[in-house]
Amino acid sequence: MDSTEAIFPPQWACPHCAHRPAWRDGIAQLAPAGHDGARYDPSAYPLLAAAEDRHFWFAPRARLIAGLVDKFFPHARSALEIGCGTGFVLAELARARPWRRIAGTDFHPEGLAIARSRVGSAAELLQADACHAIATDAFDVIGLFDVIEHVPDDRAVLALARRTLTARGGIVLAVPQHPWLWSRADEAAGHVRRYRRGELELALVATRFRVLFSTSYVMTLLPVMAASRGLARRKPAAVRQHEDEFTPPRVINAILRAALELEVNLALRGIALPVGGSRIVVAEKQ
Repeated sequence: MDSTEAIFPPQWACPHCAHRPAWRDGIAQLAPAGHDGARYDPSAYPLLAAAEDRHFWFAPRARLIAGLVDKFFPHARSALEIGCGTGFVLAELARARPWRRIAGTDFHPEGLAIARSRVGSAAELLQADACHAIATDAFDVIGLFDVIEHVPDDRAVLALARRTLTARGGIVLAVPQHPWLWSRADEAAGHVRRYRRGELELALVATRFRVLFSTSYVMTLLPVMAASRGLARRKPAAVRQHEDEFTPPRVINAILRAALELEVNLALRGIALPVGGSRIVVAEKQ
């Protein structure tokens, strides 16, 4: 790895049982075959990757996440993104500072292949399930960005993340918010829930984290989001996801991105927004 310390180098074997993980395209395969604890459809990855660079949603969100890591964990030297998907946020984190160790996990090889094209050797990639820990006391910061809403037992995932963190390590999470926004788009994405305000914070406290910052996100676009969800119910699922979610007209895309950039600036100044389509929470291990 370039300037990173790998947690699973190619020669690694378990010190207790001598088991060696299988490798595929240079990526250690750690998760049980056929079991995706996060319930995500890998067929969405190519469409997602094609949209991320230009779509209003992704770049501001990645900047917000990297900015919160810098703000609350400036001395962190190792980071793990659980459920890194196509590697869009992981690449932003890798660029943000020199890391001793930075890694991303995903269950699906389809996502990891795209992530590899984005991060190259700047981050270690691992095939792993969000519901199984890959290490103990190994990372200063862990990110779960639109992941735990896919998992029936989200507190179990938070407890595993806590075990993976170093002492006083931190966690940054993003989840969809407001159950009243639930639609067939959530069902198609494999969501188990949308979070009520305060619900994620309670789950973090229950798993022995201390909340440092919590804000809604996508407040300015909430009326647009609610309207688009209503209109989406009138379209076939495949058309709805492609047209409404990933290909807004260029001018509209620019306006929506500017609105989200404003929200990012407010959040990085410590201003919490009361409502929004997403919830962003930063917490510290107790």
